[in-house]
Amino acid sequence: MKDKVILLVEDSSRDVALTRRALKKSNIVNEVVVARDGVEALDYLLGAGIYAGRDMTVLPQLILLDLKMPKLDGLQVLQRIRANERTRRLPVVVFTSSSEEEDMVKSYDLGANSYVRKPVDFDQFLEATKQLGLYWLVLNEVAPVE
Repeated sequence: MKDKVILLVEDSSRDVALTRRALKKSNIVNEVVVARDGVEALDYLLGAGIYAGRDMTVLPQLILLDLKMPKLDGLQVLQRIRANERTRRLPVVVFTSSSEEEDMVKSYDLGANSYVRKPVDFDQFLEATKQLGLYWLVLNEVAPVE
């Protein structure tokens, strides 16, 4: 689905595989673009670096953002997403293993739409991902891009 992209910002290959599997098992067929660090995520969103020349009319319907990443962490990425006119309204779900209250508070302060701790158990991970997908990709209506 060209117009229904999920941007998964995740440096853990295991969590990328689990998320893809959970989405597939939940019949969520959206294209998943994976950015392995914060710089790659911003390059995708802004059409820079390895994503220079990509179709910029296609923006993610949902960004699943891990916090603990190399180069730029998730909080820095979130701050830049919200500071950019083109990306500031995109739905961003912080999907992280961090249980630090400070991370949650900062995420919301910076404009996260939701904060979800990744369950360790696969069945719970599957259910959490399914619920995220159903809400953000089916029920939620995305604000138009300016």
